[in-house]
Parts: sequence; C-alpha cells; structure tokens
Amino acid sequence: MKKIMFLAPVVGMALSLLTACGSDSPSEVVGYKTTMKIQSVFNAGKIARGEVIHAKFTVENTGDHPLVMSDVSGSCSCTVADWSKDPILPGEKGYVKADVKTESFSEGPVTRSVTILSNTTPPSTKVVIEANIIK
Repeated sequence: MKKIMFLAPVVGMALSLLTACGSDSPSEVVGYKTTMKIQSVFNAGKIARGEVIHAKFTVENTGDHPLVMSDVSGSCSCTVADWSKDPILPGEKGYVKADVKTESFSEGPVTRSVTILSNTTPPSTKVVIEANIIK
C-alpha cells in the first residue's frame, strides 16, 4: 500500500509535465511531413578499378516543415554514406555523400544504391550511383 501511495504523486507529476510540454505550433511538433528534391542518379563515368567513387547528392527541402534525414545507408559494405545531420529548413539545401570503394569490383558497369530515411512521404528514398569500372 505504501508503494502505491508513493507512486501516485510521481505518476501525477510526470503526466502534468508531459501535458505542459505540448505545443500548438506545427514547427515544434515532431512528425510533420515535408517534401524534398534530390537527383536520383549520380553517374561517375569511367572509374579505374581500385579508385573510390565520391558521389554527392544535393537535397533541397521543397516542403513547409524542416526536413530531417534520420538515417542514410549504402546497399553494401563498400558504400559509406554521410549526410546533413541538422534539419534542413524549407527552401534550404543539404547533402548526401557516398564513397564507393571499387577494389573488389569486376570490369564493366556497376550500380550501388543509397537509401535515405526522412520525414517525407514515403519515408524512404533511394538514389543510385553508377559507374563503368575499367582496368
């Protein structure tokens, strides 16, 4: 019985803090969807086997709310991605970079993808890196 009496004020205080943190301002509420514009393909052209492809994609927030990219990942271990970690305000631009290591590739055309998770609909956007591996 003492445990219940001790927990009641704690639970009540937690609930009042949670409701006090609410906001009517849309820009402060997590989960608002926005839109983005990004080129879908980066063509690196001819690349000598063993070179690293440095792909850069410009991301533009074309919506009305901040764009947040929560994760960016390559399709394989040979692709390492980096991206703008801070929210991209409406009308502003950010980036997605991907380095693709080619030492294990065979000669010929190669395609690798990068998946971007963000607060857009749909939440997942895929971009492609293309190259032609030569000797």
